[in-house]
Amino acid sequence: MADGATSISTSLRGKVSDAEWQARVDLAALYRLVAVHGWDDMIFTHISARIPGPEHHFLINPYGVFFGEMTASALVKVDLDGNVIDKTSYFINPAGFTIHSAVHAAREDAHYVMHLHTDQGVAVSTHKEGLLPLAQQALIVLPQLAYHDYEGIALNLDERERLVADLGDKKLMMLRNHGTLSAGSTAAECWMGMFFLERACSQQVMALSAGRDNVLMAPEHAQAEVRSQTGGGLGMIAGLAWPGCLRKLDRESPGYAD
Repeated sequence: MADGATSISTSLRGKVSDAEWQARVDLAALYRLVAVHGWDDMIFTHISARIPGPEHHFLINPYGVFFGEMTASALVKVDLDGNVIDKTSYFINPAGFTIHSAVHAAREDAHYVMHLHTDQGVAVSTHKEGLLPLAQQALIVLPQLAYHDYEGIALNLDERERLVADLGDKKLMMLRNHGTLSAGSTAAECWMGMFFLERACSQQVMALSAGRDNVLMAPEHAQAEVRSQTGGGLGMIAGLAWPGCLRKLDRESPGYAD
């Protein structure tokens, strides 16, 4: 069912508000994009979206469904206490709730939150120096990158306060010994941040295969220049790339908007 051809839930199209439906479609698209890029971890890791409105409800994946199977209607609606709002045969990943509820509750601009366990992201999360200024993608990411130390599987709700404090006002995070995280005001921004972060991690892993002493760091003046060039964030270029991302899904993973 990796092409999304078979529905895994009853369609909610027309049964929820237009705002919620759009959030569902965009979030399902994020899950499919992760799968298309090979960044999924079977049924593990998670992406969430806040539903517009005063209730502070958000959507997250039904535990047990592969990312390549995700549809807009299958997503589970929960509140900030982890209570499932609408009846469903699925439940949610408790670790996913811990991480995502923390960010959604603390950051009004974090409408979408993505957490991954890619090989390259986890590898760089174990590097003492973290992400290095080796290539252009890393230089774009570094001003927005925070770090959070590993505390074990994210089942302890007390960790939420420390995670949010470490994230601060940044939109990207390296979870030490664990993986990567991206937050965005739109699905497009969340995706673009993770895309650059994951590319930077992959490039670092490949570059360091030559040994730490044989890589060339970007010059300080170049790092400063990139910071000035990208001070406005990734929102604009994310908006340019997002329609193409959806067209890619229409070709390679149709059915996400069901």
